[in-house]
Amino acid sequence: MTQDLDPLARYSDAVPDCPLIEVSGTPRERGRQYGEQAADRIRRGVEHYSIQLRENNLDAEAVGTITSRFAEGLKPVAADLLDEITGIAEGAAVSFESAMLLNARTEILKIARRRQKGLPDFIEPDGCTGVIVEPQAAAEGKLIHAQDWDWKTECAETAVVLRVLRDDGPDILTFTEAGGLARAGFNSAGISITGNYLESERDYTQPGIPLAIVRRRALEQEYYAHAIKAIHATQKSASNNIMLGQADGVALNFECVPDETFTLTATDGLLVHANHFLSPVALAHITDKGIANMPDSLYRDLRVRSLLSEKVGRITLDDVKSAMFDDFQTPWSVCRPPRLSLSNNQSATVAMIVMQPQDRVMEVSILPALNRNFKRFELPQRN
Repeated sequence: MTQDLDPLARYSDAVPDCPLIEVSGTPRERGRQYGEQAADRIRRGVEHYSIQLRENNLDAEAVGTITSRFAEGLKPVAADLLDEITGIAEGAAVSFESAMLLNARTEILKIARRRQKGLPDFIEPDGCTGVIVEPQAAAEGKLIHAQDWDWKTECAETAVVLRVLRDDGPDILTFTEAGGLARAGFNSAGISITGNYLESERDYTQPGIPLAIVRRRALEQEYYAHAIKAIHATQKSASNNIMLGQADGVALNFECVPDETFTLTATDGLLVHANHFLSPVALAHITDKGIANMPDSLYRDLRVRSLLSEKVGRITLDDVKSAMFDDFQTPWSVCRPPRLSLSNNQSATVAMIVMQPQDRVMEVSILPALNRNFKRFELPQRN
């Protein structure tokens, strides 16, 4: 894919907006509303990933075969979400395979890479640095959950915040790529979630549920225990780190490989994770394959933890934002500007997402290394 000669120039005047998409009704109705409201961004995302896959010899027929396999796997466990994805395709006037691609893009991109063994790694790892501050460590006594989402710079143009008003469970507010069912977010029961890329030697040796579906299932739960089960017990295709908070004061971290999950808890009310395995049990059982592509991960979590640990008991929302804006060793930093990655792709901290689920508030800054302005989103109280 052609790269801008100057990735900073593209956004020198203004960064893209992040619109709110609100949906309600049955899964199919929600999907159609979503597709209609976000059609342009959905089509842009489909075009972006389709070009990327074609350039690496995965044509539309092959993508269709892979997405069909994922869809078949969803039928017995998530038929309702499959119906919602069908509605997204209908509303945006794209194929079902295209809508499914947006909800399994991590898995499909990696499958494409595996088919291209011996060629340069064209996929920028889905980086991210996440933090949860438990209430006892926060100045206001309220849980704070935040993430810097590191991914392809162009995805700043396809980001949305999706507000799902449900009759079949808690309402949901989630930041995601247009067409995706969930990424980072929280629900009206106070459960919050973010995800970080991990890589191990066990990846893509078995079929599994796409990560976007796992995150959405967790956010659909009324009870924290059920959200834990949605993460812990769901078979996955690849490694991933999932940070799960509960507004009343619990934070857990799950380092997932396809057939096993390793749990980490907060220290002094502070939980921080980047893109390498931290669990001693995990490190004794698996080989961490991600550090070669993301060596900066080894200090990104250290930087955020160091900046916040000295303020434990009085950490404010501004303190969390300041830590996540950290530019130590820029552009290989916690908050990174658009730059070429080790695999020669344009990469950036696409968004900073800061959540206070107890107050039902999410703030989002698009391309935060260039833009320190936040847009506020709320999940309204409903009877």
